[in-house]
Amino acid sequence: MSDIELSEFFKGIIDYEEGPIVICSLDYRVIYENPAALHFYTSVSPLTGKLLSTVMDEEMMSKVVMSVEWFKEDKKNNKVFALHDKKNNMDMYILAIRNSQSKLIGFYGRHENRNPDNGKEFDLD
Repeated sequence: MSDIELSEFFKGIIDYEEGPIVICSLDYRVIYENPAALHFYTSVSPLTGKLLSTVMDEEMMSKVVMSVEWFKEDKKNNKVFALHDKKNNMDMYILAIRNSQSKLIGFYGRHENRNPDNGKEFDLD
């Protein structure tokens, strides 16, 4: 499978995630946000192309920088629990993005919904 085809697979996964995902470069610039992030962060969307420091308060930005610096310390450092959003019952994580040599090349934020799914299992109708 070519890199272009693989990129389409990964983009498809990210775009169809129900929770917001924001991908950033190591200079703290947003390089991609999925449709859920566009909706969730409506007041500052679109985020793509913006520096995180322009949309975050100083305290949160400092915590993101500390997390990225921690990712740089060891290839095993890959996930930080950032916060729990009580209003939306979601946990927010910051995760490292590494290349095939385990070099840190970026990071992303994602939310995980903590509400149980009340749908039927494998409901295909």
